[in-house]
Amino acid sequence: MTDIFNHCAKAALHHLWCSGRLKPLFPGLIALVLLVFAVLLLSSCGDKKPKQNVPPRPVRVIVVPAPTAGIAFTQTGEIRAHDDVTLGFRVDGRLLTRTVDVGDHVQAGQLIATVENDTSQNQLRSARADLDSAQAAERVAALNLQRMKLLMPQGAIARSQYDTAQSDWQAAQSHRRSNEAALKNAQDNLSWTHLTAQQSGVIISVSAAPGQVLSAGQTVVTLAVGSGRDAVFNLADPQVITRNTGVPFTLSLLADPSVHTTGHLRDISPQADPQTRTWRVRVALDALPDAMALGASVLGEIEQTGMRAMVLPASALTRLGTSPAVFVVNRASRQLQLRPVKLAHFTATEIFIASGINPGEMVVTAGVSKLRQGEKVSLDEDKP
Repeated sequence: MTDIFNHCAKAALHHLWCSGRLKPLFPGLIALVLLVFAVLLLSSCGDKKPKQNVPPRPVRVIVVPAPTAGIAFTQTGEIRAHDDVTLGFRVDGRLLTRTVDVGDHVQAGQLIATVENDTSQNQLRSARADLDSAQAAERVAALNLQRMKLLMPQGAIARSQYDTAQSDWQAAQSHRRSNEAALKNAQDNLSWTHLTAQQSGVIISVSAAPGQVLSAGQTVVTLAVGSGRDAVFNLADPQVITRNTGVPFTLSLLADPSVHTTGHLRDISPQADPQTRTWRVRVALDALPDAMALGASVLGEIEQTGMRAMVLPASALTRLGTSPAVFVVNRASRQLQLRPVKLAHFTATEIFIASGINPGEMVVTAGVSKLRQGEKVSLDEDKP
């Protein structure tokens, strides 16, 4: 409405000015315009509503608990065998059979796989033939030496003939021993075409299938030997473990936290993995629940030693300058106080405060970026 009035007024004034009728009335017209402007200004000011009081901002708080040792380490890992062995053939060949698969339990001496053995069989036959020939030559040399011994006292032969017969017998004896060793090698090569388990355990992986050509030493299966089990973790900072050496680990099944056990540190890898830049930590289980099978995911925890701290949600943390801080609610005035604190350590979900606040005080745990020092707030208990 005001825009239409302004447009009409401008058009009328322009028309009167151009026609020359407005010039004698100019001083009075200015006074009239000023009067109209003042009236409009006062009317617009009268349209404003009186300012209302803003209610206190509602906040979510938590009562600071008593200091506790806290959890220094929380990490997921998996159950692995205490010791595992990779099994492979000691000779080259094509894999003929594999009698086991992943998850199978095997006993010591049980056949696991075989490779083709035609070449080994031929080597064994050749070694046996060579040994038979060497044994026959040794018998002839022994008989000839015996005859020379009988003729020598009678002077029927020369001394050189006796020496030659004795040398031939010794050579035949050495040749027979050499062929016996060759036969033993051929027998070993034939036995190596059969892969057997040296210890009882469980097959945890298979790396070759029948028909595959294998080289000597190539892995066929991996065997988890014994009944011992470890929980394996990959840590970005292994010092969190070394600072709490001797403290037992608490291990719980990730799928069912009611299944739990304890464990002790077995070893920490001396260097980080070149790909993940993490250190492998192995924890030996003191007892093995049936549900903690090989490959099961577990949650490992270890309590903090030394300094005790108050545990709060990570969402409560803000800062005062460059120092960490939290908002403390005054119980009487319901005003906020931004108080600096000293952190013992922290995780992705929790902060561990060593000092700066007291047990029993109320700390804001949500929306701290929107709050200000001295601001008045309301709590759920203030609602009627």
